[in-house]
Amino acid sequence: MNSYQEDDFPEGATPVERDAISEIASHYEAILKLVGDDPSREGLRKTPMRAARALWYATSGNRSGQPADLMRKALFSHEGSQMVVVRDIEFYSLCEHHILPFFGTVSVGYIPDGQIVGLSKLARVVNAVARRLQVQERLTAEICKAVEEALHPLGVIATCRASHLCMQMRGVEKQQASTVTTHYTGLFESDPSLREEFHRMTAGA
Repeated sequence: MNSYQEDDFPEGATPVERDAISEIASHYEAILKLVGDDPSREGLRKTPMRAARALWYATSGNRSGQPADLMRKALFSHEGSQMVVVRDIEFYSLCEHHILPFFGTVSVGYIPDGQIVGLSKLARVVNAVARRLQVQERLTAEICKAVEEALHPLGVIATCRASHLCMQMRGVEKQQASTVTTHYTGLFESDPSLREEFHRMTAGA
């Protein structure tokens, strides 16, 4: 296995993290050999470590703690009960079936019940849920679950639209296909007019 230098690793990586990334890199080196390439050639000499660091980053949600805890750091009292929406939050994730990227946007809405959350925390929750091996359906539901656990709102709704490279670059190879998923709880479940209002608010500009 290659011997890596301190600056090969992400800044601030602990010894345990460096050991894990080194081991991932060694597996990438073996994979390059198995697919018929030469990891010692110039263009690939640093590829195993680059790929290991990329995978470590792309799965950082596994090590970021509970998504709901990210929001509990920025909760504020609020007497209003009108819908709050953050739309078009970009995300990147990895399909757990093929370990190929899928990416797109998430829009999240909730109806406060005494508390609101700092808006950037919703984006952080999307990142925490997306940066792991995922399926889009579960990603959408887990975002709602995190908001519900942290805020206890009257209702939560999330819609996700994504493109999947496992459909575009392999398999059926449908380049224009996109997948839309939605999940909702509370008042959004019992009141279709609230869902319609959310979808109007998150439709194209």
